[in-house]
Amino acid sequence: MPASLRERGPFRLLFWGQALSVIGDRITPIAIAFAVLGIGTATDLGVVLAAGGVPFALFALAGGVWADRIGRRRIMLASDVVRAVVQAATATLLLTGSAEVWMLVVLSFVYGTASALFMPALIGLIPQTVEPERLQEANALLSLTRSVANVAGPTLAGVLIAASGSGEAIAVDAATFAISAMFLARLRPVAAPEADVGEHESFLAGLREGWSEVRSRAWLRWGLGAMSAYHVFVLPAVFVLGPTLAERDLNGASSWAAIVTCFGVGSIIGNVVALRLPLRRPVAMAAFALVGAGTQAVIIGSGLGTFGIAALELLAGICVALFFTLWDLNIQEQIPPRAVSRVSAYDFTVSMGLMPLGMAICGPIADAIGLEQTLRWMSVIGIAAALAWLAQPSVRAVRRPRRRPPAEAAPPPEPAEREIAAAS
Repeated sequence: MPASLRERGPFRLLFWGQALSVIGDRITPIAIAFAVLGIGTATDLGVVLAAGGVPFALFALAGGVWADRIGRRRIMLASDVVRAVVQAATATLLLTGSAEVWMLVVLSFVYGTASALFMPALIGLIPQTVEPERLQEANALLSLTRSVANVAGPTLAGVLIAASGSGEAIAVDAATFAISAMFLARLRPVAAPEADVGEHESFLAGLREGWSEVRSRAWLRWGLGAMSAYHVFVLPAVFVLGPTLAERDLNGASSWAAIVTCFGVGSIIGNVVALRLPLRRPVAMAAFALVGAGTQAVIIGSGLGTFGIAALELLAGICVALFFTLWDLNIQEQIPPRAVSRVSAYDFTVSMGLMPLGMAICGPIADAIGLEQTLRWMSVIGIAAALAWLAQPSVRAVRRPRRRPPAEAAPPPEPAEREIAAAS
């Protein structure tokens, strides 16, 4: 058991709350897909899914500013409550047979807005729940829950939908948000250093300070560019073109399930490696991992068959897990504590916020130039952006803050020493 979970403290509450919540997150897309297709068309499903992604482009920056100003735990708690209510309302509409597509679009938009506010706050809260020397372990553990959920969530969703229906599956997700909110309500984070600096500044001043932190670091600017390329060009290959290729050239859903499962196993391995990976140049390691992650599209279009694609996707999953864990760690360690959520908000704006654009254009491009050709070009762009980031001198120059490991922590002073210190 990692030390962060053995010790009673705020991180353990955060971990278990998020572990349950993220499983619900992986249930919802499948349940919503079957629910929408039961009352509408594939186009309707695309609109519902897009309604959940667009808020990241609109509200993530605001969420980062508010999280740094009024408290990260408060923002996360409010977001969990809103998402629990939204999912409960969605489940009720489906269970009563009253759901219409426009209702699901509105609820998806509200759900996405709450998520857009939640994620920057989470990245900023993690350093307030663990000792600095445990921060890498904490990020890897939280990423591990997402990787496990990527494998277990769809399986659980399939069982729930087959046994009862989409409404019941979404009701389970609503319950996980309620439980996560209960954990957050009990959590008492350590006050962040310099936390009071931005309490009285205006919203625009907070936004400008976040951008100033981004602009002053070349490794961060180039990293945001590389991350946006990955989300716009590479990930749509996984979400849109991958299932299309599996249906056309492989064995359909069974082949795609095997490929996705292997990717999930690879991401679990990557998170386990990240728990104890020695990091001398953490930004360079993240950039190198993103190069490997960018190969996903060309792997899918390689023509190697289900087994070959699944094996290579396992390796890509290791790279993806390492990249996202190290990326969050770098932001938390290299950015002043008062601005972590604001900087993280720029990350979610250029990644999650722009991803719907890639998902919308990849299909027409594949129709025009061919599926395999599109997949190759998607990886070329993603890998080129990651290599350009890796080539920046500032990327190789960043080092982790030097801290004393927990095992070397100084012992408490003897009683006599405490008396002398108090007297002096």
